[in-house]
Amino acid sequence: MPYIRPLNDLRNKTTDIAELAHSQMEPVFITKNGYADLVVMSIDTYEDSIARLEVYDKLAKSQMEVLSEARLLPLDEVFEKYRQRYSGQ
Repeated sequence: MPYIRPLNDLRNKTTDIAELAHSQMEPVFITKNGYADLVVMSIDTYEDSIARLEVYDKLAKSQMEVLSEARLLPLDEVFEKYRQRYSGQ
């Protein structure tokens, strides 16, 4: 369930809104004159959202490569490249 607070609460009860955002790990929607205006969230929630978006972006790019019939490397070749890179060889 979304957490919705009026703009006056942001001004007068900032600590309460911050505690809500941190404890629930969900964004808090701030309304102005009854309409959505802002979103407040903890830095952890923000970083998780950004990381998730980056993963989705990479998955979408990978899917587009597969669909475009680009030359794909065999899995054993990919693993061998990573072994060489990270084993210092």
